Amino acid sequence: MSDGLENTESAKPTAADRLKALEAESDIAADYLEELLDIADLDGDIDMDIDGDRAAVSIVGADLKNLVGENGKVLEALQELTRLAVYRETGERSRLMLDVSNFRANRKAELEEVGRKAVDEVKSSGASVKLDPMTPFERKVVHDVVAAAGLTSESEGEEPRRRVVVQPA
Repeated sequence: MSDGLENTESAKPTAADRLKALEAESDIAADYLEELLDIADLDGDIDMDIDGDRAAVSIVGADLKNLVGENGKVLEALQELTRLAVYRETGERSRLMLDVSNFRANRKAELEEVGRKAVDEVKSSGASVKLDPMTPFERKVVHDVVAAAGLTSESEGEEPRRRVVVQPA
């Protein structure tokens, strides 16, 4: 008779299993996005990567601004559709990150600067600073900058008006 521990231990995914799963997510996402580009008659190259604990897929091309939309709204929707396509194939929730024409990479650099300025303001004034509303991705970037600077931050409000508040140490 078994105590059940063997099954529990064998059910834990190894790092190699997780990497393989992330690569599969990237492949599924790339296939989905290639079909979408074909349907929309858009030229673009798809790059796949693993960024920490998530799959990262980028579409790069000459004229893809329609896939980004105003303030990245179309990109956010496209990312969710791509995550759903991955879920449909794997049965697992995906944290896949999609970028188009380096929009997210450029936005991340801008947000890191916003975070540094907020940190400087909080350190000089000693008062909390409320930032403009942001998407979850944008808030995470700012939270990371604030934490690296040794301060604390929290998100407040309801979507889509949720914002980061940077607080003194």
